[in-house]
Amino acid sequence: HKSNETKNFLATMPEGRFEFVFTPTHGSWLNMIESFFGKMTKQMLRGIRVQSKQELVNRIYQYFKEVNQDPIIYHWKYKMDEIDICNTNET
Repeated sequence: HKSNETKNFLATMPEGRFEFVFTPTHGSWLNMIESFFGKMTKQMLRGIRVQSKQELVNRIYQYFKEVNQDPIIYHWKYKMDEIDICNTNET
């Protein structure tokens, strides 16, 4: 949301199409996707050597398969109208 390319793209979108909720610059732990890939890196990718790109792809899909065998459902506790979107101060 900070780059000129992103700002230019968003300027072409209809008004109100996107609603941004700003998170702290160093708050990647708030992003569930970042958390998932960080966990995958620690559990499965760190320290491995692969012989090909296809082997890496296969290992990643195997990880997805194993994780999805026993899924943990996350229930978001906040509603958008409860989040103070005006408080966008970044440290």
